[in-house]
Amino acid sequence: MIINNLPGNRNFCPMVRRTELLIAYENEQLEEKKRDYLSGVTKEIIQRTSAFLLLKDSKASFTIEGESPKSTRAARWGKAIGQAGTHELTKEELNRLQQIVIEDSRFVDMGFRKQGGFIGEHERSTGEPIPNHISAKWEDLDELTNGLIEANHLMLNDDINAVIAAASIAFGFVFIHPFEDGNGRIHRYLIHHILAKKGFANNNIIFPVSSSILDHIDNYRKVLESYSQPLLDFIEWEETHDHNVSVLNDTKDYYRYFDATRQAEFLFYCVKDTVENVIPNEVQYLKRYDTFKAFLENTFEMPDNKVSLLVRFLEQNKGSLSKIKREKTFSIFTNDEVKQIEGTYKNIFERE
Repeated sequence: MIINNLPGNRNFCPMVRRTELLIAYENEQLEEKKRDYLSGVTKEIIQRTSAFLLLKDSKASFTIEGESPKSTRAARWGKAIGQAGTHELTKEELNRLQQIVIEDSRFVDMGFRKQGGFIGEHERSTGEPIPNHISAKWEDLDELTNGLIEANHLMLNDDINAVIAAASIAFGFVFIHPFEDGNGRIHRYLIHHILAKKGFANNNIIFPVSSSILDHIDNYRKVLESYSQPLLDFIEWEETHDHNVSVLNDTKDYYRYFDATRQAEFLFYCVKDTVENVIPNEVQYLKRYDTFKAFLENTFEMPDNKVSLLVRFLEQNKGSLSKIKREKTFSIFTNDEVKQIEGTYKNIFERE
C-alpha cells in the first residue's frame, strides 16, 4: 500500500523541510496569540484598526514593487485584499485580480503570458536582458497553473499549517510569474487568501503581512533570490528581437518541485512580527490618538479635521509644532497653549 502524503500533485508539489526553526514557529501557536490579544480589544477599535491596516497593507504591497499609487488605486486593491478568502482560486480569479492591480492596461498584455518573461535590467547600450529571475516558459503555464490551483485545494482541505501552505502556493506563484505584470501583488494577496481560508486571519481584522514584509524588504529580496539566482545556472536562454528572453531547455520541474523551506521560514517570521508588533502597535496608536483627541476636544473644542491635522504635524516634527505650521495653520494658539499641547502629546505618544 502506498500512502500519498505529499502536499501537491504531479504538476505542482513544492517541498518544505521540517527544520527546527519551523517547528519552533509552529509551537508558538501564533494564531491563538493573535486571538487572545484581540479578545481584549473593543470591537470599535478592532474595526478602525482593520480599516487602517487594510489601506496600509495595500500601499505596502505597491511600495514593495517600487510604486507610489494614488490613494484611490491603493484603496481599490485594499478592497480586494479585504475580500481574500471569499473567492475560490481559479484561473479566472487570477485574471480578475490582475485587472484590479493594473489600472492602465494599455502598455501590458493582460492575462497569462504568451511569451517569455524575466525580472531584471537591460544593458543600456544594447538592450540585452540582464535577468535576476527567469519566469517559467509560457508553454508550461497552463500545466503549472492547473497544478498550483489543485495543490491549493489540497492544502486547504488538509491539516497542513496555514503559513506553510501560504508560503508554498504564494511563492510558487511568483516564481512561475504567469503574468507580464502584477505578479508580486497577487503573490502577496495569495498569502492573505490562504491564511483567511485556513482560519488564521479572522477576528474581522485584516492580517497586514505585506507591511511586515516591507519592514524586512532586504530579507524578502534575499529569500526570492535564494531561489532565482541558483536557477539561472540551469536555464539556457537567448535574447529575442524585442529584448525579452526565450528559454531553450526544459525547465518545468524547477517551478513545480522547488524547495520552499526558506520561504516558509521567512513568512513565519513576518507572521510572528505581524502578531506581536504590527497589529498591537496600530491598536496602541489608535488608543493613544483617542486619548489625545479627547484632551483637544475638552480643552479647545477642536473639530476632528483639525485634530487629525495637528497630530500629523506633531508626528512629522517629533512631537513639536514647527514655526511654519503654527503660523500657517494654528496661529490661534498662544505660546502657553502650544507648550501644553506638545507636552500632552509627548506624555501620551512617547511613553513606553
